[in-house]
Amino acid sequence: MKLPELDVRTIDRVVEMAWEDRTPFAAIEIQFGLKEKEVIALMRKEMKHSSFKMWRKRVTGRKTKHLAKRHFVNGSFLSIELK
Repeated sequence: MKLPELDVRTIDRVVEMAWEDRTPFAAIEIQFGLKEKEVIALMRKEMKHSSFKMWRKRVTGRKTKHLAKRHFVNGSFLSIELK
């Protein structure tokens, strides 16, 4: 997958948001234009293999990372209301 060119600061911010359990992938997409698959590819590229595996195991199917599965809208990095 071809990722867009991102500066170091943006990469750090995306990684931080992806690690945050209550930040949905939709918030990352709104703020940085990266879809969930692109965030996963970025995490794979930026992290050690063992850290990536641990992160993927933790976020796979996690309700808080996917807006459609959440029972609330607001999270740490999401302050706008989404449909």
